[in-house]
Amino acid sequence: MMRNAALLNVGNNGEVQESALLIAVPEAEGLVSSWRASYDDAARYGVPAHVTILYPFVAPELIDEAIIARVRRETSSHRPFPFSLVAARRFNDKILYLAPSPDETFRMLCSTFYVAFPDNPPYEGRFEDVIPHLTVADNAPGAVLDEAEHDVSRGLPLQCFASELLLMTGSTDVDSWRVRERFALGE
Repeated sequence: MMRNAALLNVGNNGEVQESALLIAVPEAEGLVSSWRASYDDAARYGVPAHVTILYPFVAPELIDEAIIARVRRETSSHRPFPFSLVAARRFNDKILYLAPSPDETFRMLCSTFYVAFPDNPPYEGRFEDVIPHLTVADNAPGAVLDEAEHDVSRGLPLQCFASELLLMTGSTDVDSWRVRERFALGE
């Protein structure tokens, strides 16, 4: 995966340090945690079930009070909102994800933070249309994706509520990602 050197820092252990803005979805943990534990690197790194708002975000060592204040300001203009995880879908038959509905608020949040932090395009600008999603399994064999899709689909739709944005930082070390800051939506 190509990384923007301006966004990253290599820690003492040689692992790349990164950050992300995301909406955690604790309501989905019971449905997806076993699949994520085996087939989603983010889960092994300590990232909860979530919908990504902006990744990669600012390199952790560059996050200062001004950046925190800007994130807080941008977050305050968005109210908490209900949504449902309504369907299991795939990206290129390699990634199984749950689709939130409605997805417009997630799209607005992604756009808001990209406009506020234009040096940090979502997914490094690899995708013209960033589709809000909650990853269940990434790069698993087709039979595993089929089984996971059948399993998680039985728990859909799943009612959820977004009330805060998390700023998380970490590396590719197991259980290295931590919540650095929580931002209540609408405050």
